[in-house]
Amino acid sequence: MRKLTCGAERWPIAGAFTIARGAKTEAQVVVVEITEGDARGRGECVPYARYGDTVEGVLSQIESLRDAIEAGLDRERLQARLPAGAARNALDCALWDLEAKLAGHPAWRLAGRARLDPVKTCYTLSFASPEAMAQAARANARRPMLKLKIGGAGDLDRVAAVRAAAPRTRLVVDANEALTFEELRRLAPEFARLDVKLIEQPLPAADDGALEGWASPVLLCADESCHTRGDLARCAARYGAVNIKLDKAGGLSEALAMVEEARRLRLEVMVGCMVATSLAMAPAMILAQGAEFVDLDGPLLLAKDREPGLRFLGSLVEPPTPELWG
Repeated sequence: MRKLTCGAERWPIAGAFTIARGAKTEAQVVVVEITEGDARGRGECVPYARYGDTVEGVLSQIESLRDAIEAGLDRERLQARLPAGAARNALDCALWDLEAKLAGHPAWRLAGRARLDPVKTCYTLSFASPEAMAQAARANARRPMLKLKIGGAGDLDRVAAVRAAAPRTRLVVDANEALTFEELRRLAPEFARLDVKLIEQPLPAADDGALEGWASPVLLCADESCHTRGDLARCAARYGAVNIKLDKAGGLSEALAMVEEARRLRLEVMVGCMVATSLAMAPAMILAQGAEFVDLDGPLLLAKDREPGLRFLGSLVEPPTPELWG
């Protein structure tokens, strides 16, 4: 017989995490646990206000399926019972974990992968003054890729300062919808000169139609504009890459299908995350296999991660142990 439990947790961030639309000092997550006999499956999600989520709302969505989950609802039928989003993600990932434990096989094998290798993640620099971002970049200059949060006056100075402080690392710039098309047209050639590899979600999702037909000198990546497979064809006409996140897709099941469809549309893949613990990152390690860009640094931004957590060797992320997930 199955049993479902769920609850909210707060995890302090080391300092503050700041993007164009605001700052926060803690990660609020929802954790789901589904037990069956001696087996336990877990999933973690992040209710995100940008998408209309609240902790209370996500918990309510999960509770609405308690009877169905405890009666044996599987991953395939779950997809039709909840919309894509944080609540479905936590349940979907918990069911993947439970299925792996019951089968005695790792989740990556259930997903059709031949192996699960370590990946190299971006490390995110919060939005701040050029001087502060340069200082943070200098402290992390040996990492293979840095992701800069931008979105205000002085953005070019920020990127130039980071490039000077970390001359060898690959740079990704993330505007979180904060630029206008005119600003993007002005900044993109300068970012190309500074060897920026990717500009993530430069325009508000509602305005990104302006990107159709424009040849950006830097690869553009959809984030807030891309949630599920239904968004990919539209994004393919506007971007060269998509950021696939479990919380947006509504779980590993949809996210795996998104990677396959993105490849068919010749989109490059970024696997991203919200700020959360290793339990939220672990399923995304399956997605990250072969991705052009990986951004699974959420636990590195926390004051403390859960135990056991993922093992980070600098920016190298080791696969999760079964005790954590999968």
